[in-house]
Amino acid sequence: MSAPVVLVPGLGLGPESYARTVEHLTTPYHVVTLPGYGEPAGAREDLHPRALAVALADKIRARAVLVGHSASCQIVVETAIRHPELVQSLVLIAPTGDVRMSSWVDRAVRLVGSAIPDAPKLVRITPQYARTTLPSIARAGDASRHHDLAAVMPQVRAPVVLVRGRYDLVCTAEWLERLAELSHGEARTLDTGSHMPVVTNGPELAALIERAAALPSDS
Repeated sequence: MSAPVVLVPGLGLGPESYARTVEHLTTPYHVVTLPGYGEPAGAREDLHPRALAVALADKIRARAVLVGHSASCQIVVETAIRHPELVQSLVLIAPTGDVRMSSWVDRAVRLVGSAIPDAPKLVRITPQYARTTLPSIARAGDASRHHDLAAVMPQVRAPVVLVRGRYDLVCTAEWLERLAELSHGEARTLDTGSHMPVVTNGPELAALIERAAALPSDS
């Protein structure tokens, strides 16, 4: 029997960001929002991926496949390290966490460049950012850019599937392969799409998630 799926939206995004993916899923799923990731954050909330991993673990009802997108990949990885009993496998979609490109300027340039190929399809996500609020997004983004994902990936014991869009300038092919090597995971670059494959490549992501749900866990 396949494990259920828990989907965590990317930075600033909400449950709707996975709409194009879940319509192709047959495995049971639910979407978990977190401060900065679909919910506005309280003024004193700790938005570091390690802190948000605690909040995510509290919301997981059963052993599951954890799916992250962009910065939320850093949260699901931290959850898998701290609570391996909750994680069947991981699917990391366009993961960030490369501290070699942690400056705001570098990230902004890469995000804009990545958005250009898919710009018409991304208009619909604007209300999600407004709901999370720009201050919450800025704080969560600042916390995530100082989190070194490569440093913690070797601690993951669950099977890992990593995927990016072909034109993604934020999650490069080299970065994806590096994370796959560190976690003994599987890296996949889609033929189309950029940093928002959750919006542009739903059927392909659903197929990868379904396959991850059927993988035997090592933990």
